[in-house]
Amino acid sequence: MKHFAVKTLINAAAIWVAAWIVSGITLSNGDWQHQTLTVLAVAVIFGVVNWLIKPVVKLFSFPLFILTLGLITFVINALMLWLTSFASDKLNLDFHVTGFWPALLGSLIISLVSWGLNMAVGDDD
Repeated sequence: MKHFAVKTLINAAAIWVAAWIVSGITLSNGDWQHQTLTVLAVAVIFGVVNWLIKPVVKLFSFPLFILTLGLITFVINALMLWLTSFASDKLNLDFHVTGFWPALLGSLIISLVSWGLNMAVGDDD
């Protein structure tokens, strides 16, 4: 449970940074408490999407992994962020990604920030 909470907080921080940097990713315009709750809910959705759907997409796109030498991973990550935006809209959360290019740039930023924070926090295993 601790591992899930730490991963969710890291994803929330990474999503918040991506929304702050990328103009095509919008977060709620409310006060900081509303933004915090929104970004935590979006981080949970993002984690569930990456846990359930991403492995299936990677399996079916395996030939593209070989053909593009793994660069298709960036596109898959962008699509997972875009799918998170769609699910957030359906759940009436104030998080939206306006198109593919902001999703691609946002997914790169989320990957870098998550990687950095995971390196800083370390792993208990």
